[in-house]
Amino acid sequence: MSCCNCQTRRGLKICCAVTALLILVIAAVLITLYFTIFKPKEPKIVTQLVTLEHIKLVPIPGLLPIPVSFHLNITLGLLVTVHNPNYGSFRYQNSTAYITYRGIQAAQAPIHEDNIPARAQHNVSTDVVVMADKVISDTNFLADIFNGSLNFSSSTTLHGKATIFKIFKLKATTFSTCDISVFIKYQNATAACKSKIHL
Repeated sequence: MSCCNCQTRRGLKICCAVTALLILVIAAVLITLYFTIFKPKEPKIVTQLVTLEHIKLVPIPGLLPIPVSFHLNITLGLLVTVHNPNYGSFRYQNSTAYITYRGIQAAQAPIHEDNIPARAQHNVSTDVVVMADKVISDTNFLADIFNGSLNFSSSTTLHGKATIFKIFKLKATTFSTCDISVFIKYQNATAACKSKIHL
């Protein structure tokens, strides 16, 4: 009887040891996968197209203290592709893109909520109407006109959730900024963007 008890205890110890070892191995594999394959990565934002939908610069004499003032109307069309390199989807809430000219807010555009699937890309397009009076009131406006370009900056913050395997949900926020140049002579525009994600 004592021998059977001894064998039973020995078998129980071996079973517990094997189980503990398997748990450690699985935990190590999961941690390794998280910090390699499944580690959240920054989305890549690529500006596919920036179009100058409309620009009208009309000199108007005598309306300001300077000899000639201007009436300015600018509408930008933006098409941006967001690449999601993660193994989880990212659903973001409604947000707003802000456009500034030399630190002054010159325009804003709504961005409607949407979902970017795992390891996929998503196109976001919007039109931005620049508030001319904010731009013209800047003391550097005439110098920029004579140089042939107006330089803007845009900033967008998207709040949402990243979902992995449809089980784990992490709050995530992406930040993106763009430098936009509007070339008056050639009637076109270019942009360069960068982004980062915070979990």
